[in-house]
Amino acid sequence: MRLWITGYRSYELNVFKKDDPKIEVLKNVLKGLLVQKIEEGLEWVISGGQLGIEQWSVEVALELQKEYPELKVAMILPYSDFEKKWQDDKQLTFNLLKEKVNFFANASSEPYKTPLQLKNWQHFMLQHTDQMSLIYDPEFEGKTKYDYNMAKKYQENHDYAIDLIDMDQLQTSANDYFERKSENDLH
Repeated sequence: MRLWITGYRSYELNVFKKDDPKIEVLKNVLKGLLVQKIEEGLEWVISGGQLGIEQWSVEVALELQKEYPELKVAMILPYSDFEKKWQDDKQLTFNLLKEKVNFFANASSEPYKTPLQLKNWQHFMLQHTDQMSLIYDPEFEGKTKYDYNMAKKYQENHDYAIDLIDMDQLQTSANDYFERKSENDLH
């Protein structure tokens, strides 16, 4: 099984610092999702390189490789020079992830020129994955809506599962996570 993971960008979640507690919760959600998928036969985690859910999912998948060495991780970007306009620290994090994944590629070898490159990337991702998991809530739109809408359209003619983790599920996960954490701190 090849899984495309995407979701909100960090700024869409109001996450601007590496030590934001929301990241801890989101990574916990991603870990739970990936472990469940591994038990269902997950072989490849495939994501883009966007700041936020995509990079955090790559980090979590790489961490899970210690426990599940058969798990492979790929980062596939829509175009070259993807991270060019980011701040230096974000470029550094991106480049470190790029070096650690099992596979890295650009869907287009050209730098960004046209929105068609993004559409072509979406098609590539859909054709090279068996299902998609999104940390995304259609009631709280973000840039992920384009991937979600494209996947729903693709699903009309293909056997392609789409898992959505919405804001209610995230809030429940956050409550559970912090409750467990405070219980552990008490012991």
